[in-house]
Amino acid sequence: MSVIIAGGGIGGLSLALALARRGIESTMLEQAPALGELGAGLQLGPNAVRLVRAWGLDKVLREQSVAPLRAEVRDAATGRALIVNRLGPDAEARWGAPYLVLSRSALQALLLTAVRASGAVDLQFGQPLISVRNESDRAVAVLGNGSEVRGDALFGCDGLHSVVRTGICRPAPPRFTGQTAWRGLARMDPGGEPLVQVWTGPNRHFVRYPVGEGLVNMVAVVEAKHADAESWTAEGQGAELAAAFADWPEPVRATIAATANPWRSALYDRAPLARWTQGRISLLGDAAHPMLPFLAQGAAMAIEDAEIAARLLSGGGDPAATLGAYEAARRPRTAKVQAWSTRNARLFHLPSPVAAGVFGAASTLDRLLGAAPEARFDWLYGWTP
Repeated sequence: MSVIIAGGGIGGLSLALALARRGIESTMLEQAPALGELGAGLQLGPNAVRLVRAWGLDKVLREQSVAPLRAEVRDAATGRALIVNRLGPDAEARWGAPYLVLSRSALQALLLTAVRASGAVDLQFGQPLISVRNESDRAVAVLGNGSEVRGDALFGCDGLHSVVRTGICRPAPPRFTGQTAWRGLARMDPGGEPLVQVWTGPNRHFVRYPVGEGLVNMVAVVEAKHADAESWTAEGQGAELAAAFADWPEPVRATIAATANPWRSALYDRAPLARWTQGRISLLGDAAHPMLPFLAQGAAMAIEDAEIAARLLSGGGDPAATLGAYEAARRPRTAKVQAWSTRNARLFHLPSPVAAGVFGAASTLDRLLGAAPEARFDWLYGWTP
């Protein structure tokens, strides 16, 4: 069995490593000349941490990450805590793995190191993908220099603007959500306990959490009339960001002030694909099911995809049938996560009295049912392959 992996991001590296652990060789094609530090921070739920642990990376993951004690949603106008979810030791006790936050570059680096150490992955950088096709007994990737790479199966792990997806599907055009987001790393001491904090308000919200080494990740989302480019490499204007949150709580303003070069992007939503597999070619991660960042599950879904794909491929059999089984296993879950992410986009931007009522009703229901607030995430964080 030989597998072609188009894309060397978190999804592609996860797939390469999950395959290598099962003795399956792969060729990774990455258009960049090298994997650099791209993006800011990310949250890694227990559902993903459980798998990264199983790949033998528990110790290095712990060293590179922070385990927040709680996730808080607060009303920016009053400072009132609308809901608090216990993480830290409570997360590990409830879901069997911790909830971690870290920089995206740190996760990418530890995956890349493990992939290289496996000796089962042919890493080819500076190889832009032009097209893909199915042959009777092979999947074929056509590169920018005219050469071709053949394998038993091919996965498009090439993100939002996937060449592989374009080659095998006819996805509906992305829909602008009416929101612009900034991301960045602030060099500062957040003070106090490590927390994931969300401040909500009319037409905007703000997220921050520490990722270690004196850095705090921030995500700021604002309603916008006009769409920007959909790219996390576009530099935003710090003054514009500061103005948008000028009357918000001090921790928000201080984090923005300490963020030197925020990245700015329009947020687009995409309907779940009707299918994402054609013959021996399939999709993984954002290429298959790109989602808004409001459930913090983009990286986790790619990691889950990788584990399921590797497990199924290790069973042998016809690659085309195996890829069909992979899609069937993953599509319902990823569609549900996409839907929850879209719902949170609305929930975080409610006016103050409405938000207090909505979150208050949820807390009241929890008490009536005798359930902890964290129980509503059991389906997500408690998932096992």
